[in-house]
Amino acid sequence: MASLKALRNRIASVTATRKITKAQQMVAVSKLRRAKAANEAARPYAQKMKAVISGMAAGMKNNPGGPKLLTGTGKDNRQLLVVCTSDRGLCGGFNTNIVRFARLKIEELKAAGKQVEILCVGRKGRDQLKRLYADLIIDTVEFTGVRYLSFANADAIGKRLLAMFDEGKFDVATLIYARFKSVMTQTPTALRLIPAAIEDGDAAPSQVYEYEPDENEVLAELLPKNISVQIFSALLENVAGEFGAKMTAMDGATRNAGEMIGKLTLIYNRTRQSKITNELIEIISGAEAL
Repeated sequence: MASLKALRNRIASVTATRKITKAQQMVAVSKLRRAKAANEAARPYAQKMKAVISGMAAGMKNNPGGPKLLTGTGKDNRQLLVVCTSDRGLCGGFNTNIVRFARLKIEELKAAGKQVEILCVGRKGRDQLKRLYADLIIDTVEFTGVRYLSFANADAIGKRLLAMFDEGKFDVATLIYARFKSVMTQTPTALRLIPAAIEDGDAAPSQVYEYEPDENEVLAELLPKNISVQIFSALLENVAGEFGAKMTAMDGATRNAGEMIGKLTLIYNRTRQSKITNELIEIISGAEAL
């Protein structure tokens, strides 16, 4: 049985931990409101841009004379995965779920004979992926010193992808991130950035528009910007998901710490009462012996 001093130290330690997890929970709640607002504001813009590009590109996606960002290189041998996770931990299984999804995608591509490279956005994804795929990771982008993500952060990644594509370093680029649905649910998602993904539902708009200048010129302007917009939207989804997961994880940790404190306090009181009872018995026994 543990001594009273050891139990007091354990109770004090768990109490200090509960204060930390409670503070982390309150910080996450505060930041989640801002992250959700930013995500909800950016999501319609990204969806509308994707719909506009899909509508314009529907008739030329198989046209070899179309923009290269739309038609691609004609091959899909070299695959680049942009895996977005957080830079900090204490957010439950948020990063692990994204990495697990990325691993499945990597193994699927490797089984199909594709050459895979990984660009990590966030330290936690890199730390987990490098255990199995260290030779596939080409670089890591971190935002540890960035207080609030801006479009400029996503635009830097987008321009880097464009430069790599122009240099012929990959044929297909896919973005992997967690789509925020609720505080309890963040769904790992894969979005093809290059060549631009065109869904069948988006390819048949209900209204027909005429563009000036023509579609080729408009797409040449919109397609590069769309890459940065989709990356920015994914980063905002990730931030909201990270704080939602952190709030849930810290709430659970705070509750567990409270339960542990209650159990330890009960053990401490029982142990203390047992020692007092034994001392009383010894005193009474000694008095009777006299």
